[in-house]
Amino acid sequence: MHADFQHCYQAIRALNQTIGIRESSSYLLGSSRSYSNNSTDISNGLKFNSPRFSSCLYNDRNALPWTHRSTMTLHSTMAMDLSIFLNGKRSATTKVNAPPQARQMGSLKVSISSPGFIYEPYAPRDTISFWRRWFTKSGWRRTKNDIILELKNAYAIVKLRKTGYSKHKFYLEAIKLYKEINTLLANGDKTTLRKAVTEKMYSELKNEIKQRKSEWNMSKLYWELLEPAVLIRTLRARLIGVDKSDLNKVFIQLTLEIKTKQKFEAYDSKGDRVAGDKNKEILVREIWVFEKSLFHPGAYWRLCGRIKA
Repeated sequence: MHADFQHCYQAIRALNQTIGIRESSSYLLGSSRSYSNNSTDISNGLKFNSPRFSSCLYNDRNALPWTHRSTMTLHSTMAMDLSIFLNGKRSATTKVNAPPQARQMGSLKVSISSPGFIYEPYAPRDTISFWRRWFTKSGWRRTKNDIILELKNAYAIVKLRKTGYSKHKFYLEAIKLYKEINTLLANGDKTTLRKAVTEKMYSELKNEIKQRKSEWNMSKLYWELLEPAVLIRTLRARLIGVDKSDLNKVFIQLTLEIKTKQKFEAYDSKGDRVAGDKNKEILVREIWVFEKSLFHPGAYWRLCGRIKA
């Protein structure tokens, strides 16, 4: 397994050199000023005749070996109840402090303005057959685009690792932040919530808290996260440049798939249960996007968006 990974890695490096990718390549670095969802076309003469490259691509008939796919089914009855809850109407029974990163900062104040959007939002790629991928022009274009997407992921992670990033530590931090944000939403604690999310995300969540009380008549919520998480993995990594003259001034966004077991129950102003059942466990799959500045001292991870799973 390790040898296959090394072959794929070396193949990507070879492709990287072939098409002339540099750290300053604009298509690897998103811009907060000129954002586009379209992948930039690189070379029309991509060749896949490297033995190592070919072997790692042929490991899967339908997708590149590093492309992740997953499906998720919720129990229908509880999923219906939980759908209201998942759109920002969380619940909890305990009080939560500020995010761990903010608490560690103490009196240090960091002014960070988020780019305000998710760069190239993650979306699962359709399955493509072996024959279409390798024997049609549309398949070749698809393969080239898949490679570009994965090169962007790799480039962003390499930049992040230079700052001391550890996947294991980040996952622990992400699931803790996931729990805290959900708990703050359930408690309606908008003051503390502001520190854990970006400006745009805060505006959305604040409206959801308001809508929960006014339209759904949910006055009190119970929410519980059953740890550890069932699954947490990185789906996408992207860099967003904010200064064309300085490529080190970037934000990074990591898109995570998070599967957890939860319990929730919602009550109206009279104390009557209106949704959920706190005695039942529900398997929940969500896609959250975390963001961090790589050029502000003391910067910490914040939630910048959620993608419909």
